[in-house]
Amino acid sequence: MGDKCEANMHKNVCDLKAMVNAQNKRIDELIRFIKEGSKTDIPQEMTWCTCNLNPYLECLNPDILYHLNLDTKTTDFPKVFGDVRFVCLGGTGARMEKFANFIISEIGLKLSMAVELRNISADGHRYALFKVGPVLCASHGIGGPSISIVLHELIKLVHHAKCQDPIFFRMGTCGGIGVEPGTLVITSQPLDGQLRPVYEVVVHTQPQLRPALLDQALAKELIALSNPCEDGYDTILGKTLCANDFYEGQSRLDGAFCGYNPQKKMCFLQQISQMGVVNMEMESTAFAALTNQAGIRAAVICVAIINRMEGDQINSPECVLKDFDQRAQILIARYMRKVLFKCDENNVETCHCDDAPGCP
Repeated sequence: MGDKCEANMHKNVCDLKAMVNAQNKRIDELIRFIKEGSKTDIPQEMTWCTCNLNPYLECLNPDILYHLNLDTKTTDFPKVFGDVRFVCLGGTGARMEKFANFIISEIGLKLSMAVELRNISADGHRYALFKVGPVLCASHGIGGPSISIVLHELIKLVHHAKCQDPIFFRMGTCGGIGVEPGTLVITSQPLDGQLRPVYEVVVHTQPQLRPALLDQALAKELIALSNPCEDGYDTILGKTLCANDFYEGQSRLDGAFCGYNPQKKMCFLQQISQMGVVNMEMESTAFAALTNQAGIRAAVICVAIINRMEGDQINSPECVLKDFDQRAQILIARYMRKVLFKCDENNVETCHCDDAPGCP
């Protein structure tokens, strides 16, 4: 019995080493690709890779999703979450509750007056989680560490629920780089603070660089659903700088500490703009790396609430910010209607849904 356990452990260690070596090889290729300054897209064979999840998950009985206040013993995951097609993440619980209520009508759901939208993870006191039909809405907090925690548990959730090819979206706000406030930005490639297309995770004191890759086809589908003339604002595709900090990491001049001058700030912003960076935020590399590692199609859609070329402090009126906040939600709803109802938003004659707004 002992020999068998030892053999299984040896096999698992070998499998994990092989996976890490494969990831490191892809990272080397990506770093070389960026350093060479190629103007072409990342090669297709490197844009999406399905990797196995933690081999020890099946040994967990129950598996406790601690921060979501869920576990596989008290919740029947396939029954409760098995129909989930879309997982949408945003910074705050309030934003995601608002989105959950918005998406109910957008995809034609009807809730009984006796049914109240419920925060499934309320008792966990960390993240908010709402389910409306095939859509799961979750808050992720601020920054890479916070979103990585909830993503680990959401990825396990869809795994235990046996969801079929779920699509993940991150929606939020960002600082634009040379783009006007109100512009909707779909991330083509997230870069870390060192301008690498990776998410760094330190494991056993050793840094591991995980490829931060998003689904390019999904991004193009989303762009195709935008309509600047009717929307009244632009939707663009571009690179995103993902910082570990809101102030110095994003070259702001208004933090408690600042070791550079305005000229250095502008030089940095101009440098990244010339590289194709159109916005800054704090979660995209972690989001892209974890969804990519799980083989999940994913997209990041953020609205610019400031043009960083013109200032650092966000001073738009509350009513304007509320309008900006809805723009990513509207585009994601269009995509959901297209998938769920085979509805072409630009050609209502091909739409076969009865309840979705904008459809006959």
